[in-house]
Amino acid sequence: MTGNMIGRVFNNRYRITERIGIGGMAEVYQAQDEVLGRLVAVKVMLPQYAADPVFTKRFKQEAAAAANLSNPYIVNVYDWGQDDGTYYIVMEYIRGSDLKTAINERGAINQRKVAEIGAQVCQALTTAHGLDIIHRDIKPQNIMVQPDGNVKVMDFGIARAKNSVMTKTSSVLGTAHYISPEQAQGRELTAASDIYSLGVVMYEACTGQLPFDGPDAVSVAMQQVNDLPVPPCDVNPDLDPALEAIILKAMEKNPDMRFATAKDMRAALMDYLAGRPVQLGNFNSAETSVMGAMGAAGAGMAGAGIAGTAVMTAVGNGQHRDFDAGYNAPGQGRSASYRPEPDNRSGSGSGPKAIKAVLGLVLAIAAIAAIAFFVMNALGSPESDKPDAIVVPSVVDDNVDDARKKLVDLGFTVDVEEVNNDTVEPGIVISQDPTSGKKMDPGTLVKLKVSKGTEQVPVPDVRGRTADEARKLIQEAGLKAEAGAAEYSDSVDKDKVIRTSPDAGTEVSKNSTVTYYVSLGKEGSDVPSVVGKSLTDAIATLNGAGFEVDMNNLTYVSSDQPKDTVISQLPSGGSKEDKSTVVTLTLSSGPQKSTYYVSVNSNGGGTVSASASQVEEGGQVTVTITPYDGFVVASTSGIDGVSSSGGTYTIRPTGDVTIYVDFQQSQPSAPEPENPGTTNPGTTDPGTQQPGGNEGGGNGDAQGGAGAQNEAA
Repeated sequence: MTGNMIGRVFNNRYRITERIGIGGMAEVYQAQDEVLGRLVAVKVMLPQYAADPVFTKRFKQEAAAAANLSNPYIVNVYDWGQDDGTYYIVMEYIRGSDLKTAINERGAINQRKVAEIGAQVCQALTTAHGLDIIHRDIKPQNIMVQPDGNVKVMDFGIARAKNSVMTKTSSVLGTAHYISPEQAQGRELTAASDIYSLGVVMYEACTGQLPFDGPDAVSVAMQQVNDLPVPPCDVNPDLDPALEAIILKAMEKNPDMRFATAKDMRAALMDYLAGRPVQLGNFNSAETSVMGAMGAAGAGMAGAGIAGTAVMTAVGNGQHRDFDAGYNAPGQGRSASYRPEPDNRSGSGSGPKAIKAVLGLVLAIAAIAAIAFFVMNALGSPESDKPDAIVVPSVVDDNVDDARKKLVDLGFTVDVEEVNNDTVEPGIVISQDPTSGKKMDPGTLVKLKVSKGTEQVPVPDVRGRTADEARKLIQEAGLKAEAGAAEYSDSVDKDKVIRTSPDAGTEVSKNSTVTYYVSLGKEGSDVPSVVGKSLTDAIATLNGAGFEVDMNNLTYVSSDQPKDTVISQLPSGGSKEDKSTVVTLTLSSGPQKSTYYVSVNSNGGGTVSASASQVEEGGQVTVTITPYDGFVVASTSGIDGVSSSGGTYTIRPTGDVTIYVDFQQSQPSAPEPENPGTTNPGTTDPGTQQPGGNEGGGNGDAQGGAGAQNEAA
């Protein structure tokens, strides 16, 4: 299968580039999402499972459920599907290595780091369990450790939803070294199964070795059901007993004896990390002595053949243990509580008979003690009548150390319980039992409740969330959310949270303020200002700084600036932007010019026309004046220098222009005389001249002049 995967494209989108690893049920590849342009991890189911219709049905149901999980400690599932018979899951690509690799390389890991990893995995499981999704395969190979030290839990794609239509199977899905006893037996699983597996992971991380090991998966699964692990402190003497107690409680054989929820286990781990007493109920680390366990225990890493997730036949020949009855019932195997067991080897005082004898003796002593206690209380005198009774002093409002000293000095014993209190400062006694004024025997236990201040809650991890999501998560944790100044980040996308103050995971007082900081994206480079430059100079300046100009979106507006001068730009000069940013420019179209209107009129003796009815300041208009036949231009207004015969004239308006032309009929010419040669000056009557008399008069004068010459002659 591995040979033909590289280069294959699933769903015309995910191009396989290299193999990352292989497990018992699938191979994982690095791939390029060619739609979104990002690296992803693609888990490809092995052919033997892809060909199983029951498994593929489960795969479709549970992968869809896993895609809805949202938690900073869970690997995101982006997509899933089937391509040419191959089933795959597309996940977030995580840089770093899995926890198993870290254990193999380093051996036992720093115990505080193990507790931190365990707390983060608990937070991931809390989210999944809240949606009724059980992982079923918690193991170090499925816990990715990132470069920043935080973890991501993966492989929820093969988890089982409690409300799935496929809730039972005759086979066991999981990895033998980490499955719970009930999982090994094929019983129906609960959230407690994941808690058991996490306990095994933490055991291995703290000691460098597995609690159970064997030559094959079945033998290991049998040990999970029947045997107790070697206490982690026996393997790693430096291990803190409080952390050991948390691990062993998580690994209780009986699910009812484990932590009730992953949230409860996380609370215990956070108490351990904060240096507070770890309260484990019926498994209190401060009171319980962890004894060596009997039976085979693994001492080394898993064999290659049984290290992966696999489908196995349930062990135990189909006979399921009755967890409701507990593991201490006769015939039910070893006890699930971590207490020393009797040695059943042959010899004096050993074996079932010796056990019964000791048990009977213990019960008899207990009965006698109970009777004695009843008699003493029934016959004893009142407290105030006892000669050695001591009056209990009031220690309420005292410092706990002072109160303890005061009571011990009087002969009392003291038990202190720390409780949260919003009004009383830490270390001050809130109440006492017995109350002050009572007379009590020396040695009486006085119980004190001491304030440990406001309840401490961890700051939630909101990195990578939007501001709204971060606010909601912070408020749900019982804290107040406040936005800090946005910051540039090369690794966190714009508008996503970079960090919080205090840091995620820090224990703070309830109702205190947590400041979150949102990313402005990459800081980028300074955009040069080109306002006031010509378009040519602006393009050269921006290109020189690594930015492009949007030449298809140039905007022009009129202004006092010369034409093609940059008036404004977006992004503005001085802002920091990625080099891929395109700059939009607004340019000047020059000063705004006035518009003048031109109108022409006449009295009807000809035509008057203009080449335009309006013209921009500085423009010109051509006016054409044409008299009709028999008409001449008598006068004009709005235009000068017009000939009586009209013509074409060019004007440059400096304002609105109204042109008016007055046309008049022209005067007809005088008729020619019939015999001009016989005209006698004496017969000419100047008073009878016809139109054109100026010319006629001229002729008369000429004739008269001629007569005068004749007379002179």
